[in-house]
Formats: sequence, C-alpha cells, structure tokens
Amino acid sequence: MKKVDIKKEVKKVLKKEATALLKCKIDNNFEKAIEIILNCKGKVIVTGLGKSGLIGQKISSTFSSTGTPSIFLHPVEAAHGDMGIIMKNDVVIIISQSGETEEVIELLPYLKRLDIPIIAITGKKNSTLAKKANCILNSYVKEEACPMGLAPTASTAVQLAIGDGLAVALLKLKGFKKEDFAMLHPGGSLGKKLILKVKDIMHTGDEVPFVNLNTKLKEAMLVMTNKRFGCTAIVDDKGSIAGIFTDGDLRRLFEKNENPYNMVMREIMTVNPKTINEDELAVAALSKMEKNAITVLLIPDNKNKLKGILHLHDILKSGVV
Repeated sequence: MKKVDIKKEVKKVLKKEATALLKCKIDNNFEKAIEIILNCKGKVIVTGLGKSGLIGQKISSTFSSTGTPSIFLHPVEAAHGDMGIIMKNDVVIIISQSGETEEVIELLPYLKRLDIPIIAITGKKNSTLAKKANCILNSYVKEEACPMGLAPTASTAVQLAIGDGLAVALLKLKGFKKEDFAMLHPGGSLGKKLILKVKDIMHTGDEVPFVNLNTKLKEAMLVMTNKRFGCTAIVDDKGSIAGIFTDGDLRRLFEKNENPYNMVMREIMTVNPKTINEDELAVAALSKMEKNAITVLLIPDNKNKLKGILHLHDILKSGVV
C-alpha cells in the first residue's frame, strides 16, 4: 500500500473545497430563485442523479425542516410513474453539474408542458438544462478536490452550500422562528429543547411527596421512602411551599443527632427551596439543577401552593439531552 500523508491530503481537499465555495458566483439569479419559490403555491421538488441527487435529498430535507414544503424526486423513478407527484403549482429545482444528465433532461419537456418553473443548479451555463431553466444558479468549480478531477467533491460542496443559502434566505423572509423549527422536529432533542415544558413531564397529585411543617421526622421519612424522590416538600396549613427536606439533609442530621425522629420538619427543613414555574422549558429546569447541584425542583402555582415536583431523571428520560 502506498504511503500517504493523511493530514496533508485532507487539508488539500478542504482547501480546494473552501476555495470553490468562496469563488461561487452570487448574482441576481439567487434573488430570482427566491422570488420563484416564495410565489410557489405548491411544493418545491428537488431532483438530480448520482451525487447531485444525494445533495438534492439533503437540500429538500433542509427546505422542509425550515418552513418550505419540499420533496425529492428521483429522475429515474419519475420516468416510471413518479412524475405524477408534480402538480401545476409546484417549483422544480434540478441539480446537474454538467447540465446534460440524460435522465434529468428527459424531464424537461413534461415540466415545460405543465409550465412548471425550473431552477437549475449547474456548473455549465450553456448546457441543455441551463437553456431550458427559468433561473440558473451557477455551481461552476475550476477543479474538483479529487486528485483525478473525476469524483464530485468541490462541486457537490458548492451545490450543497447553494441549497443551504436558499433555505436560510427563505426562512428569514418567512419569519421562521425557533418555535416553528421545534414543531417540525418533535422527535429530536433539538425540538424538545425548544418546546418541552416543565408541565409536560412534572409529577402532580398523589405522586408529589409533601408533609406539614409540624410533621415529625419519622413520618416524613415514610413519605420520602414511599414516593421515591429522595426528598419531601414541606407545606404550611394553607398548602404553600415552606421548605424541602432531602436524603442529604437526613444524613447530615444523623451525623449531628443520634435520635432525631421526634423532631418536627419546621426545625430541620431547608427554607426557600429551589422552584420553577410549570410553563418554563424543561431545558431551563435542567440548567437550574446543574447550577445549584440539585436533582429536584418544586413547582408552585401562582399562589405559591405546591403543585408538582420534577426530578432530574424525568428530564433525562424526556430526551432533552
């Protein structure tokens, strides 16, 4: 096997691709492409073959996840029935570096019959695809990062960047927000960080461990054992939060007192326990726990009455992190 300086070769590739990206021509056609997509009453269909097709799949996915409905159409499958997915109000983005990919070119007459706007991402402005397109986004590169100049590398990097550029410009023009992104990503940690609230995962009702200010320690210990949160909230006669008592407090108490069982909670509780509003994000609760080196937070209602409890394990199970 030939000896190769791996780091040197990787740096060469990155340098060539970075150069290609920086030299990508950003002209008025990008504004025209954005205008076409914004005026689209249907969906954005992205198509391409081979490496360009794989880039097209990613571009389509990015569009959909940032508020621009999109699907990827394989040009070969299109020729065998999937063309029916294209509707009159759609826009089609075709990716072909050469602009002469046979399977892609065969789609053009059908698209023209339907009067579908075509946005071409191609490196050849005089190609068949470019001549038939309503808008041309130039993905020309002087050289590929492949030493043989054969494998699509720098060109696919440029194609991908062009797609990302369109997607980001569109989301800004549409006023797409973090909350919108989260709604489209409910199954992932990104989405959960943005939409999952304390009230979605907190414990309420009979699950919440609490005792009165005048409850004796031995009774409070039974509550702590049964509820399994490693603590109990302390409330006054009106149900308002007065304090908290944890396993750690219990251990420290026994270090100082051999027989504390008959002590009442008002004497041994920690006052001003850490709390969080039920409408706060779960990720905010996690941050508060980490900052204060604790594993539970009490949740009060708007009158400071005990409403629920949240444990670190609840947050971890939710998939926020």
